[in-house]
Amino acid sequence: MPMPQERIYTSEDYWNLPEGQRAELIDGKLYAMAPPNRIHQKLSILTANIILNHIQSKHGNCEVYAAPFAVNLNKDDETWVEPDISVICDKGKLSNRGCEGAPDWIIEIISPSTQSRDYLKKLMLYQNAGVREYWIVNPRIFSTTVYNFETGESSSYSFKEAVPSGILDSLNIVFADFLQ
Repeated sequence: MPMPQERIYTSEDYWNLPEGQRAELIDGKLYAMAPPNRIHQKLSILTANIILNHIQSKHGNCEVYAAPFAVNLNKDDETWVEPDISVICDKGKLSNRGCEGAPDWIIEIISPSTQSRDYLKKLMLYQNAGVREYWIVNPRIFSTTVYNFETGESSSYSFKEAVPSGILDSLNIVFADFLQ
């Protein structure tokens, strides 16, 4: 849910939020972010770890960041998001503030307060910004939806199925393994 809006917010407002207050800035609107629950955090850290280990085992150049990590998708002044997991293969996009431009791969883990934003607003935002692949992991219904924006294909997987990465060759993730 967006925070009460009195005006169009900018990067300056986003970076000057009170210490500890998390929010995303999308098209000049601030959206408060509630702390994630335990299952969300478990899925996030284990997924990021598997991706990082895969990249390192292949001597890859991509970097993995877990939230909170700021992403300025279009290098504009009105949109900063904090995906649960960002994979960036162009290190020229990285700055001290986070990522300046679209990550190659974004994973969002659904929380009750972010569900509509993740499935609708961010889907279009990420596609238009040039994200190559977007995963929506939904622990409530034990499913993962994968959008490959390069091919225009989308697929859904249960947590028991191996979800293949389109960005990293030979990487498959089975989310049910994390919940045992």
